[in-house]
Amino acid sequence: MSKKIWKELPTHCVLLEMLKKKGAMTDTELFEYLNEEYKDVGVKEFYEILMRLEIAGKIRITSMARGKKRVELIT
Repeated sequence: MSKKIWKELPTHCVLLEMLKKKGAMTDTELFEYLNEEYKDVGVKEFYEILMRLEIAGKIRITSMARGKKRVELIT
């Protein structure tokens, strides 16, 4: 039986901190950084977090070439 340890910060807070430190990045880069910290976050949950943050007005997502997206923090 495996034990799950709760992280100190929710995933959306960690995501915002990454954007604050690193600046704008692609969605795949951001997912890789988040996946290093939270191994159990899947792609579907990642995009749900991005959608919630965009609706809340915290981030802006713009489309780039060939399905890539640019994620930036709104100040």
